[in-house]
Amino acid sequence: MGSNGENVIPLLSPYTMGNFLLSHRVVLAPLTRQRSYGNVPQQHAVLYYSQRTTKGGLLIAEATGVSDTSQGYPDTPGIWTKEQVEAWKPIVDAVHAKGGIFFCQIWNVGRVSNYGFQPNGQAPISSTDKGLAPQVRVSGVPVADFSPPRRLKIEEIPHIVNDFRIAARNAIEAGNSLFPQCTYVQSLLITFSRAIISNKVNNESMNQAYLL
Repeated sequence: MGSNGENVIPLLSPYTMGNFLLSHRVVLAPLTRQRSYGNVPQQHAVLYYSQRTTKGGLLIAEATGVSDTSQGYPDTPGIWTKEQVEAWKPIVDAVHAKGGIFFCQIWNVGRVSNYGFQPNGQAPISSTDKGLAPQVRVSGVPVADFSPPRRLKIEEIPHIVNDFRIAARNAIEAGNSLFPQCTYVQSLLITFSRAIISNKVNNESMNQAYLL
């Protein structure tokens, strides 16, 4: 019941999230669209996101790569170059023009990748050198094959941390609200805690990894 005795639908009730007052609790979840050709967001994304915007509503962008080693799916957006940042700006502006709140979800897919997505055909980077089994549909049709990853060296970890730092700053420059959202998904690069289970990374590298 609301203060005036009317029935209130919880999903449509306001919610205070930090500095943001959401007008409702329906959130656009990240949806990998694979339509950012050359890893650059396209003009049609302006319409896509603005159509899904409501005043005071929260939208979370599709997973967005932090570097050229962060890709694992075709035509997913990035935010590590000036061109990409500029391409995001009209998209974010369109959401803000309708009163929406926009977060950029940044990621590095880690070992969920293959040689074809990596610069110079190198091995995907990860916290482990243990590969992943191919993704196969229930029908038996293969979806994706993953190349054996290369375990990062300790001295390389700060460079990965810096990739996320730069991407976060770029996301804010593009106009995203407050802070970017980092992706925490099993097998993605940022999920270094998996290394504890496999005992593949020593304590020093784990301590550096937590800086992410």
